[in-house]
Amino acid sequence: MIRSMTGFGRAEARGERFDLTVEVKTLNHRHLDIALRLPAALAGLDLDARRLVQGRLERGRVEVAVQLVPAAGSTAQELRVDQALARQYVEQARALAAQVGLTEGPSLTWLLERPGVLHTVEAAPVEPAQVWPVLEVALGRALDEVVTRRAAEGAVLASELRGLRADLLAGGRPLRVVGMHLDLSGLRRRQQVRSILQHVDGCGNPVPTVLMGDFNEWARHGGALREFAHRWHVLHSGYTFPSRRPVAQLDRVVASPEWRVVESWVHHSALS
Repeated sequence: MIRSMTGFGRAEARGERFDLTVEVKTLNHRHLDIALRLPAALAGLDLDARRLVQGRLERGRVEVAVQLVPAAGSTAQELRVDQALARQYVEQARALAAQVGLTEGPSLTWLLERPGVLHTVEAAPVEPAQVWPVLEVALGRALDEVVTRRAAEGAVLASELRGLRADLLAGGRPLRVVGMHLDLSGLRRRQQVRSILQHVDGCGNPVPTVLMGDFNEWARHGGALREFAHRWHVLHSGYTFPSRRPVAQLDRVVASPEWRVVESWVHHSALS
């Protein structure tokens, strides 16, 4: 089954004192490359989160972003009263009142307005061990969405490929021909080639196969052509673009290992 390399997933979850948001974005990459952004308080969960991603995805650039905020109704700070300082204010105020002949003592409002009596401190941080069960669920749901989207996009691509593939008989022997017109984007071209090769590999018993069409690849050996390096033969038949005065080889033919290529060239005629 063809799976796209690009996908996105998002999930939210709530703990006792916090809300958690996880976003996962995947891009094309030959290997599994995980970029994980966790809040500093959750740095100890890095390995656990990576293992969870590795268990669900095999390839691609995977970018995971986790946000941790206080739950609704709670704050990141706590209000504290410096009782020792408040007592000093009261004692000093009463002593001064006795000296000047005042009978009224300091009010609570006056006391709370004194500098330093009330102050805020950072709330105790949430322990990673408390967060992990919630993060595990949220990250798992985000990865589920990524897998679903990648499969859906891959199914669309597979249906397109089936329309561009022809299984033929030549002299009683089977052969397969796949027409290709690759994207203008280099990243997208490499993804398309990988998906096409995956599709060809999944067609059943290997048969001599030819891939041909407009590759939109200006490089002679790099770019999307690297995807054919191990098993396939990329034929260098000549320049094809633009048609009136060709200076680039954008149209190519790629043959599977079963073929022995005798000759290849670009057809020139008034019609072509």
